Amino acid sequence: MHRRLIVPGALAASLLLAIPATAADYTPGAPGIGDPYYPDYGNGGYDVSHYDLRLKYQPTTDLLEGTATILATTTQNLSRFNLDLGLKASEVRVNGKKATFTTSGVQELEITPAAGLPKGTPVTVVVKYAGKPSEVKLYGFTSWQRTPDGGVAANEPEAAAWWFPSNDHPRDKATYDVSVSVPDGTQAISNGVLQSTSSKLGWTRYNWRSAKPQATYLATLAVGKFDITTDTTASGLPVLNAYSKDLGANAGAARASVERTTEAAEWLESVFGPYPFDTLGGYVPNVPSRFALETQTRPFYSPRQFANGSNVSVVVHELAHQWYGDSVSVHGWKDIWLNEGFASYSQWLWSEKEGEGTAQELADYVYASHPADDPFWKVAPGDPGPENQFDGAVYDRGALALQALRNEIGDQSFFKILKGWPKKKAYGNATVAEFVRYAEKVSGKSLGALFDTWLYATERPALPGVRAAGVPDAPKSWADIARSQLR
Repeated sequence: MHRRLIVPGALAASLLLAIPATAADYTPGAPGIGDPYYPDYGNGGYDVSHYDLRLKYQPTTDLLEGTATILATTTQNLSRFNLDLGLKASEVRVNGKKATFTTSGVQELEITPAAGLPKGTPVTVVVKYAGKPSEVKLYGFTSWQRTPDGGVAANEPEAAAWWFPSNDHPRDKATYDVSVSVPDGTQAISNGVLQSTSSKLGWTRYNWRSAKPQATYLATLAVGKFDITTDTTASGLPVLNAYSKDLGANAGAARASVERTTEAAEWLESVFGPYPFDTLGGYVPNVPSRFALETQTRPFYSPRQFANGSNVSVVVHELAHQWYGDSVSVHGWKDIWLNEGFASYSQWLWSEKEGEGTAQELADYVYASHPADDPFWKVAPGDPGPENQFDGAVYDRGALALQALRNEIGDQSFFKILKGWPKKKAYGNATVAEFVRYAEKVSGKSLGALFDTWLYATERPALPGVRAAGVPDAPKSWADIARSQLR
């Protein structure tokens, strides 16, 4: 028998390998994901892969009760982690065991599991919670809109915390199952495909599934009484549109616009490539707000979007976001141009298609409408700051940047980029800088100066990116759109 001799150094090393991580090796996850625009949004220490939300909502009282099951993977040795939630939690379990929890800041639910969570391991978090979303004020407001027959969750950049706990930032996308129980005669509308409905004891349950990664602010819920239309696209995708029964004088224009969703999406496929999700649609609840929002697969439209008649242009805008904003989401909120510049430019292309003014004519009009001393030119679409994130310049000057790019590199390269980018970055996140590098690679041109001029300079560009020729009257399809009402 031979005895192996272990030298002291080797012995120490082997003992170190055998010692498990101590409590000192586990640290709390950050209370924010690291976005300088919104330091408190999102959280660090884990990555969510799936949300399963089982909800019950009573329209007459606005009481929402929920159980959220969150599947995640740790990205560090975690002693504690946060979720973003405005409603009141009553119980939290982590991997089946009760966890202690408290609240801090504006919307932080601080969770301490029974034991530390090693890096790289799957975690299941169950949160039971309840509250009246319309009465919850975060940052001084609520994102939950009450309607005569229910309520709606739709807002940007934040909406999730009013109806479910989450890692509330676009950087952490996940799939969703949303199951909502509402009184018989009332419907629950959410993202994705309606898997099934069932009724029992005076309540009807709607089960929705979003099978592709989705940012938290793009998750939506609408409860009320709707007229629902369904169809199937030529390629077999289910289409579901919903309209509140009490839209009044706006009802006809809303339907005349949203019912063209399939047509608009098929045309957008010719511009941006294959539609990235497994269902189409939109909904128009009876809310007092004015904006529209690209909630994934099922955009939200306020009735006032149709106060002047049909408005297919806004439908095009929100559908364009399904590629630019939903499938390819911002890495940080400073990258908002990647959403709004492209969605706004898609409206110019639609106008061109419909014979209501070319993209160049619209660019000329916007340029001529803003003299050199206009504050419009002080907002940099490539990094507008949180106070100007939804300023009209992000939309209109953002679209001007794309027309300037088109003029610089020609249609062949330009439209190759518009299709290639959402394919390259599908279901992920991106920065403006990454897009610039991609455009340079595809076009074979150095474009830094062009993008600096149109996205970052705070003075009126004097370059020939647009012709700067005055147009006496804006085309009606463009002039009637209020930029501040688009998201």
